[in-house]
Amino acid sequence: MSFSHVQRVRVLYKTILKLHRGLPMELQVVGTNYVRDEFRKHKNCNEHETVIFMNEWTNYAISLAEQLGLRGPKTAKDKLGTSLSPDDVEKLKDEQIVQLYELMVEATRPKVNDDVK
Repeated sequence: MSFSHVQRVRVLYKTILKLHRGLPMELQVVGTNYVRDEFRKHKNCNEHETVIFMNEWTNYAISLAEQLGLRGPKTAKDKLGTSLSPDDVEKLKDEQIVQLYELMVEATRPKVNDDVK
């Protein structure tokens, strides 16, 4: 059975959203919003960009699945995520660097405790 491009994109998108259910709630919200935004932004990109987009998001899904394992997030000593190499950072466009910075700020924002008033 051969999937169309649209079906492959949809399967990857849904797989990532399912994987995000295994993240801590704060990361789940930020990550899911980011994924939705990125997939929406790249709906009409050219063929070359599509190949890169699909490869990178597939690698992300595989990496996240490995980190989460079968039973959800690993212990605190095994942090989620991986570092970008200097070469990877050099390849980013200015807007991607800004976006990455904004994502980092959101992900590292201190938790707000609603119980404390």
